Amino acid sequence: MIFATVGTQLPFDRLLIGLDGWAAKNPGIPIIAQTGATKHRFRYIETVSHLSQSAFHNHFAAARLVVGHAGMGTILSAAELGKPLILMPRRAKFGEHRNDHQQDTLREMSRLSNITVAEDGEALHLALDKALACGFVVTGTESPSQPDTLSPLIDEIRDFVWEGCCPSPRAASRIG
Repeated sequence: MIFATVGTQLPFDRLLIGLDGWAAKNPGIPIIAQTGATKHRFRYIETVSHLSQSAFHNHFAAARLVVGHAGMGTILSAAELGKPLILMPRRAKFGEHRNDHQQDTLREMSRLSNITVAEDGEALHLALDKALACGFVVTGTESPSQPDTLSPLIDEIRDFVWEGCCPSPRAASRIG
């Protein structure tokens, strides 16, 4: 499942329209979007305007991939839960925010291995296609019965396998 969040302050239809367009071409992928105060209706994604804190956390935790605006709450939640992110910054020139601080945020945060930046709908589609090709892989938790002595070896193997396609689970876990 893909979970999308745009925050609660202002509408972010540019991101949601792009996501809905991608969902039309990928009908087998469930997508739930927290839309905020939009007046737009979406045909291919399940939407809810607002979520309680616990419902937001539950959707975020269940998601294999999170798509959202470049808000710090989204970034911190992904870091805490080890989720890969595709982020589109809100832009002042489109009336999506008062200024372009989200672009500044992404300039710093895009260095993290779990974050992919999409500046527009086309880039969002490309990022989603790449994530789909990689199987929406996220950081897994190690089994409690796994011996600690194997952890470094398993981490190195994961890094090798994931190199070039998707964020490394080990690298993603280091951001939290």
